[in-house]
Amino acid sequence: MTEEDGLFPMYDDYAVYPKRAAPFGNPLASFLALSALWCLLLILFNRFPEIDLSVARSVFTNAPCPWSDPADDVCGMFAYDKDRLFVILRSITLALPYVAIAVLLAVLFLSWRKLGSNWRTPKIDRCIAALLSLALGCGLIVNLILKAFSGRPRPRDTDLFGGAFDFVQAGSFAGKCLRNCSFVSGESSSAGWLLCLALLLPPRWRLPLGVPLAVISVMMPTMRVLTGAHYLSDAVLGWLLSLVMFAAMLTIFEIFSPRSQQP
Repeated sequence: MTEEDGLFPMYDDYAVYPKRAAPFGNPLASFLALSALWCLLLILFNRFPEIDLSVARSVFTNAPCPWSDPADDVCGMFAYDKDRLFVILRSITLALPYVAIAVLLAVLFLSWRKLGSNWRTPKIDRCIAALLSLALGCGLIVNLILKAFSGRPRPRDTDLFGGAFDFVQAGSFAGKCLRNCSFVSGESSSAGWLLCLALLLPPRWRLPLGVPLAVISVMMPTMRVLTGAHYLSDAVLGWLLSLVMFAAMLTIFEIFSPRSQQP
């Protein structure tokens, strides 16, 4: 099968579709709206930590403690933490962002190979924006900054659910977690990024591929909450952060692209 036969069915669309073919609307307006929503949700979860605790308690199963444990200890487990189906699904979904990265890089390479110096089409710029949003959002902000320095323990590590650390609300950096902490969820961030890729699909692929992407994008953070790996706020804010970063990168490309100066 050759390139023309459909090995990369998105490629030709990325090369020939006009700039306004995809429903991106106004990237700057989307960025401002999503950023405001992210901040409002952070304030909500910070001011009302019972939201996180109520959701975590609903999926935590208490169990009798061994006789040697102090009477005030909490014993039990998150019911889905060891679920075999969840383990299999997680192993699959963890690989999806890497598959998406490989496809985007292949699209960039094929555009350069076919078009030469004119390889930077509007659709290709959006592929680059998607890769940059993943690197800066999920990579830098989430994993290298927030998860490294937030200090928020995961639910399963919190004393309310059998762990050793005190609970801290979303946005607080007062927790005692030292590395790979709970705020925000890295997998939820990658799940939000996968949903953004649906906007890059050609119209004929948007429904058959976009719907499964949306289902997976919601399923990934949900599993992290059900297994006690993250609080609801970690999942929601991590997921939404990728949408914010994607809109930010689109805005930058929209503003600084030479094509934006043309009538």
